[in-house]
Amino acid sequence: MSETNLDVKGKVIVITGGSGTLGGAMAEHLMKIGAKVAIIGSRDESVRTKLKTLSPLGTPMGLAVDVTNENQVKGACKKIVDKWGRVDVLINGAGGNLPGATIGPDQDVFDVSVPDLRAVLDLNLMGSVIPSLVFGRVMADQKNGSIINISSMAADRAITRVFGYSMAKAAIDAMTKWLSTEMAIKFGDGIRINAIAPGFFIGNQNRRLLTNEDGSYTDRGETIIRNTPMDRFGHIDELNGIVQFLCSDASKFVTGTIIPIDGGFSAFSGV
Repeated sequence: MSETNLDVKGKVIVITGGSGTLGGAMAEHLMKIGAKVAIIGSRDESVRTKLKTLSPLGTPMGLAVDVTNENQVKGACKKIVDKWGRVDVLINGAGGNLPGATIGPDQDVFDVSVPDLRAVLDLNLMGSVIPSLVFGRVMADQKNGSIINISSMAADRAITRVFGYSMAKAAIDAMTKWLSTEMAIKFGDGIRINAIAPGFFIGNQNRRLLTNEDGSYTDRGETIIRNTPMDRFGHIDELNGIVQFLCSDASKFVTGTIIPIDGGFSAFSGV
């Protein structure tokens, strides 16, 4: 039996949404353990800011790219391959929500904005599909690579208010399973596609939704905690272990999975 290998040293890892909180934390962890990291963000300013944070850890690459624009993603891919010769891992961390695709406390589903719904679906779904196809082509030619998508608890069950986001993340689950099957059958067992499904982590996007100004939980925050057996929200660095596992050869027989990191939320019936 071969020894488990969690090493990612020297692997070329591309992280979309890498200038954000979640993707940025992954980038820092992976660079600390020796990976070559390229971050892709939507804005030049945020990419430059994140590069300043990452530069003491090595020589990261940063690109401002609209992940829903195929030509821009292809251009980014070419620059990364020209620099490092290959792509070992793609982490599809780009995503987000819009107010018009979210149902407020005093609204119902008929108040949603159809343009905002389309935009949320485009960013969260096609913003993962397009990079998967572009960087996946490189992996197909290499006969090796790992794609990690970001799912959500909102994909597994109906979570009130986040209508557009829920639909997009449910589609991510389907895409992960479909693409993992396609790539393995057509291009061999060296290519893997999986997803992680974070539970509830307090970040800039949801802070006001889950906590009050004094740090206490909102009604929604209290409901989540009551349904989380570990009785707390997650810490962003608690995603790093499973991400490293999926980047490494330790997971070389793992594909088509959606792995929850949720303190037991998805396992609990509420009773």
